[in-house]
Amino acid sequence: MMKEILKEPTFAQDIVIIIRSGYGREQLIDRLKDYHDKDIAQSLELLTKEERKVLYDSLDPEWISNIFSYIEEPEEYIQELGIGRLAEVINEMDSDDAVDLLEDVDEKVKNQLRPILDEDLKADIRLINSYDDDEIGSLITNNYISISRNLTIRQAMHELVQQAGEKDNISTLYVVDDDERFCGAIDLKDLIIAREHDELDDIIIDSYPYLIDHEKISECIEDIKDYAEDSLPVLNGEKKIIGILTAQDVIEAVDDELGDDYAKLAGLTAEEDLKETTIESMKKRMPWLIILLFLGMGVSTVVGAFEGVVAVLPIVMCFQSLILDMAGNVGTQSLAVTIRVLMDENLTGKEKMSLVVKEMRVGFGNGLILGALSLIFLGVYIGVFKGFTMGKAFMISGCVGVSLLVAMVISSLVGTLVPMFFHKIKVDPAVASGPLITTVNDLVAVITYYGLAWLLLIQCMQIV
Repeated sequence: MMKEILKEPTFAQDIVIIIRSGYGREQLIDRLKDYHDKDIAQSLELLTKEERKVLYDSLDPEWISNIFSYIEEPEEYIQELGIGRLAEVINEMDSDDAVDLLEDVDEKVKNQLRPILDEDLKADIRLINSYDDDEIGSLITNNYISISRNLTIRQAMHELVQQAGEKDNISTLYVVDDDERFCGAIDLKDLIIAREHDELDDIIIDSYPYLIDHEKISECIEDIKDYAEDSLPVLNGEKKIIGILTAQDVIEAVDDELGDDYAKLAGLTAEEDLKETTIESMKKRMPWLIILLFLGMGVSTVVGAFEGVVAVLPIVMCFQSLILDMAGNVGTQSLAVTIRVLMDENLTGKEKMSLVVKEMRVGFGNGLILGALSLIFLGVYIGVFKGFTMGKAFMISGCVGVSLLVAMVISSLVGTLVPMFFHKIKVDPAVASGPLITTVNDLVAVITYYGLAWLLLIQCMQIV
């Protein structure tokens, strides 16, 4: 008899036990210090409203602000805090986290909060909100250390110690000149090992990478990933630092970008979530569906043009879906590869042509193997179960195999050229290519299959 496998309790469950143990405030804080803020955030779902109230009363606003930065849907907890306590928590937050939290606050509560929020924080929030969601400036945080280029090593260390009390991102120090313009960065390690008589200029990295506030996130993702820095400064048009982009921001940006691309490949204008109404979801899906409806009518018209083939040799209809499905699969694979490659803006024309040739070779190789398998297995199937002689059976299966080969090669070509075309005319290939390629490949497969069936089976072999 198998023993039941017992799961280890999670940190969140441990925290719940601690909170329910009835410790005094000091003991409770001492116990909770051993846990990550993310785990405490997860424990809120397991606590009752009264138990959460005990937790809020025990922790200071800064700690609560760190916990709330890990909560994805904080609406319920926001209401439990009350206006005064909520303002204290938001005032302790990094500007980007404050912006995210305020998105979940209704307008009435926002109006009550505005007079009691810190002016510096409100200015940072206004700055972030001034950027479109797809711009780098919308991701910035004010959690960074900035020092003047004119300081000595000792003064720079003193400035670091002063600012580190309020800032978490201290591994890189950003250097500005007298006009507050960005002029480089200093690695914390270099500052620590520097001697007092050394010049600060000697440890400044003058060519440190940076981002521009109005740049599109999608266009910067690859550069951000390639630099692999803990953080990157974001500059405005005057070359002044307005904030930084942290590694966590980069991860979230990549995740959002992948989610958007996945949605675009499905023909959606944006990602959907569980909270959207039916009407909102319909609006996102409808545009491409209307376009595809008319393209589908075109495919149906082409199929209708081959009524003579179906009338003479009805069995060919049995294998239509096989050709369409395989052509669609190959086209989608080529599309995914091409969109990934096109993310490199430095791709040359020769490299693009090489990709086209490679995808066609892959399509030909796979088509050859699958075509051969179709010839053998479908030939046996048609001969044994459909009452045809083995000669005619293998002629029909051979036509299916050849059609499969041709359709896969052409679909590979279409799946590569279509996104390249949209990329060339500055249209997001993920948006336009996904739904379009599916229908185009259906059209290609239908023409290829029925065309070859008419030519090879009816005209040449005269199978009736």
